[in-house]
Amino acid sequence: MHPSFSSTNAPDSSPLAAPIFSEVGVGSQKHHMDQNRKLLIALIAASTALGAIIFFMFCFWIYHRKKLHKSDKDSNYSSDAVKGIALGPVMCKFNSLKSTCSRKASISLMEYKTLESATNEFQESEILGEGGFGCVYKAKLEDNLYVAVKKLQGGTQDAIKEFETEVELLSQIQHPNIISLLGYCIHGETRLLVYELMQNGSLESQLHGPSRGSALTWHHRMKIALDAARGIEYLHEHCNPPVIHRDLKSSNILLDSNFNAKLSDFGLAVLGGAQNKNNIKLSGTLGYVAPEYLLDGKLTDKSDVYAFGVVLLELLLGRRPLEKLAPTHCQSIVTWAMPQLTDRSKLPNIVDPVIQNTMDLKHLYQVAAVAVLCIQPEASYRPLITDVLHSLIPLVPVELGGTLRVTTQQHVLAPSES
Repeated sequence: MHPSFSSTNAPDSSPLAAPIFSEVGVGSQKHHMDQNRKLLIALIAASTALGAIIFFMFCFWIYHRKKLHKSDKDSNYSSDAVKGIALGPVMCKFNSLKSTCSRKASISLMEYKTLESATNEFQESEILGEGGFGCVYKAKLEDNLYVAVKKLQGGTQDAIKEFETEVELLSQIQHPNIISLLGYCIHGETRLLVYELMQNGSLESQLHGPSRGSALTWHHRMKIALDAARGIEYLHEHCNPPVIHRDLKSSNILLDSNFNAKLSDFGLAVLGGAQNKNNIKLSGTLGYVAPEYLLDGKLTDKSDVYAFGVVLLELLLGRRPLEKLAPTHCQSIVTWAMPQLTDRSKLPNIVDPVIQNTMDLKHLYQVAAVAVLCIQPEASYRPLITDVLHSLIPLVPVELGGTLRVTTQQHVLAPSES
């Protein structure tokens, strides 16, 4: 008897069959997923490695570029350092000044051979004047540009300090009534300063030289006084900190072809303005030095006002600040003139003969009054330079920078009319 097969005995209907086939399918799928995962991980690893290689190559490229740039920069710096090494200590002394004073273009560092050639090897025939540390020469540069070259000889501490002060100060200020410094040169112990050329020389040479002031009319003298006052006011009132010139005198007031005046020689200048400057080495020129500075060492902006008063007396009287009466005795223009400046009957008689009887006596009295105030022995009695400036403006013709309108025939008072 053949056994019978029921539906329950069929393999495809066995309750065990489904799980078996299910496990086989799942295992195959799992194996496929593992392979995909491994492939993905490999791709990620390869991409990461490639990215790292590219990144490191980029960093190396940047590093190489920077190194080349630094090398070029160092090379340029070394070249510049050779040219400007001498100014290293100079350019950090007056940094506070540049915050308010007008900044000029950088001062040129010039070749010694260029200046030597421009002055015909510093021939005596090219000398314009002589100062405490050397001579000033007329020089001709390219394009027929004429300049003045001051040659400072010797390497003394005082000479070096004045040179550094001059370069630093004049490189940071600019004003129509202050000399322009165009360049400088250091050659061994010789130092050269190159300025704009002032065709009419110094006020001292005009007043006390061969011409004896004949080229300076009353109005030109008042214009020179006004120009000088404007230059001093700029230093005292418009620079921060203020600048005390400390060596204002007629030889340091230079005149261009139109007799416009400019202050020069800033080697002794001091920053500080209104504060008393004690323990500063006494410097300046006798005859112009204020009493409190000469006797007590107290230096203020009023010291410049005193010196300006002496210059005003030179313009007015045509006399030097100190005149020898004997080999061992000198007389000061201040001591000699003070009693007569306040005497209206005597004043017209002591005026420089070149300009005598050429001005309105009211103007003469006014200028004398300003001079008297400026040369007061007590510094506190002297006016500020701004007050002096405003007193002079009405005495200078409009065409010369003042506010005075001159008639065709100006009435000049005789002494008896005063």
